[in-house]
Amino acid sequence: MKHSHSQPIAIHWMRRDLRLQDNRALVNALKSGHPVICCFIFDRGILDLLQNKRDRRVAFIHRELYRLQAELNDYGTPLLVGYGSVADIWTQWMEDFTAASIKISEVHTARDYEPYAQERDRSMAELFRKHKVEFKGVKDSVILEKDEVLKKDGLPYTVFTPYSRKWKEALRDHDILEANSIELLAVSDNRFFESHDHWTAPEIPSLTSMGFETPSDLDVCIPSPHIDSSRLEQYAEQRDFPAVAGTSRLSLHLRFGTVSIRAAYRQGIEASEKWVMELIWRDFYQMIVYHFPHAAKDSFRPAYDRIPWSNDEEHFAAWCAGKTGYPIVDAGMRELLATGFMHNRVRMVVASFLCKHLLIDWRWGEQHFAAHLLDYDLASNVGGWQWAAGCGCDAAPYFRVFNPTAQQAKFDRQATYIQKWVPEYGTSAYPEPIVEHAVARVKAIETYKAALQKD
Repeated sequence: MKHSHSQPIAIHWMRRDLRLQDNRALVNALKSGHPVICCFIFDRGILDLLQNKRDRRVAFIHRELYRLQAELNDYGTPLLVGYGSVADIWTQWMEDFTAASIKISEVHTARDYEPYAQERDRSMAELFRKHKVEFKGVKDSVILEKDEVLKKDGLPYTVFTPYSRKWKEALRDHDILEANSIELLAVSDNRFFESHDHWTAPEIPSLTSMGFETPSDLDVCIPSPHIDSSRLEQYAEQRDFPAVAGTSRLSLHLRFGTVSIRAAYRQGIEASEKWVMELIWRDFYQMIVYHFPHAAKDSFRPAYDRIPWSNDEEHFAAWCAGKTGYPIVDAGMRELLATGFMHNRVRMVVASFLCKHLLIDWRWGEQHFAAHLLDYDLASNVGGWQWAAGCGCDAAPYFRVFNPTAQQAKFDRQATYIQKWVPEYGTSAYPEPIVEHAVARVKAIETYKAALQKD
């Protein structure tokens, strides 16, 4: 039997903000005055593309949802989790709520700037409009967004250094202020859901039901969401040495929003200006794919799409497996396969090696990283790969070719990092280089130059 009147509710649609602390979309939902439900959708449009059914990222999200469910239960707030097509799931949910005499009045979410997310949200906005549901987005996953950092002529920046200067000028206290989501949850009254006879949140879909499994090394591979300020204080001096625990390892948590970007900034500004610059780089790349969505798949500079890549499949396979004969490249690639992580300095070296030494399309490498990186973020990953390939918005000159041997001598002189991941290094079992650096460097420069000089 239906209630005589439909109860309006607000929903917080969680995507890249898997936390209750310092959550702006959750704040807006709670301020609606309606009972609040939090929800998450395992999007088959994304999951079906994942070939590894023990993907650590899926298992990590799944585990975090159980954590969120337990936390929300303490506040009487349900967590609704779906698996399928986003539009199909929302259509089903709206039907289920209507049948239970519940009216979705508002859906609140944190904005996402990537092309797929933008297209999804435009489609969902239309669907919600048809059902008379207000769809409201808010800035949460970045510090400054969209048109908040523009040149004097009103156009977006395409070079990082002037962008970073304007970013700092544009920053205001409210941009980094902690959202009072926990405080509002504590005083919210969600007894409506506890007493409602016609609707209860279903169980979270199991990993198995979605075709995935929990990898045995999940706990080992997932870094802590907390970082000691002492590490940040030494960040500038230690960040480039892969054998040293000198980086924050927060990128996974910033990617999925288990840590607030504002909290990261507030901690970082007290300890390391260099680390804060990395957060600005993150905003920069997010805004590049927002303003220039073609850069998510194609070279930011179209002329670079004329480069005649060799795309040698045997070379690519050797690179993927960490068997190129260049120790620092191989160590990085093996670390990635084993843990889902690769040190940022090494990421630059292996990316340069693929694009320049092997003349393999940067998109091949980007997709390999997409399949394996725990902290995979399209905007930052594409931005980094295009920087290495020389075709990005803030690119290194095409004639800059990292020398892997020189990089090893500078950043892993004792081969501590290399020996950890390449135990056969220094023995006859270690392969000879698949290309010779000096020859490959000249070939890369000549190939790039010839392609870019074409009319």
